[in-house]
Amino acid sequence: MAAPSTCGPDPATPSAHSAYHQSLAAQVLHNLQYQHDWTFLRIHTHSSPSSDPTPDPQPLLSRPEPPLLRRPESLLPRPLLSGLPPQRVYVHPDEQVEMLTRGIREQDVAVEREWVLPTHVREKWSLRRFAEVFDAVGIVPPDFEHGEDGGRGELDNGEIISGEGKGGVGSRRGGKRVLLATVSDDSTVVYYVVHDGIVKPRQN
Repeated sequence: MAAPSTCGPDPATPSAHSAYHQSLAAQVLHNLQYQHDWTFLRIHTHSSPSSDPTPDPQPLLSRPEPPLLRRPESLLPRPLLSGLPPQRVYVHPDEQVEMLTRGIREQDVAVEREWVLPTHVREKWSLRRFAEVFDAVGIVPPDFEHGEDGGRGELDNGEIISGEGKGGVGSRRGGKRVLLATVSDDSTVVYYVVHDGIVKPRQN
């Protein structure tokens, strides 16, 4: 695997994120890349014009009015990551039924590019804070490596870290979701799938 490259954000669009949040994102990225074999990892500091601002039918937090269309490249609430995991992180229940019916193994399903939200275990999160994150991102992260949203490095003031990997991006079901990465004081990272709204439970 190629060594990570360091490429700062576009100086024309300065980041207002704290050094702590940037360091936290880098720590989670390192964990995903070297401990969990994720590829095409990217740090996002600004939203992409391609992000879908349309609210989901069942939003995480009840809002009196639908959110306004965001301006291109608005600052995210905090740095987020995106990347391709070595295997699917989440399988929608409807998709699970189809897989069982057709005899498809979960490891044979195409992976999906995921959003990752870096946090620390001592942080206190509310529904409103999660809603701010979901409002700022699209259902699927921009895939610069595969030619979406204008090509590599455009429309986002993030930082490409690793560029090796394989696997196609499958069709997304179930609306927006993020992988909540919680870093503990001993640098252990625990991951949870968080959805924007109510989702159908998986079959066991």
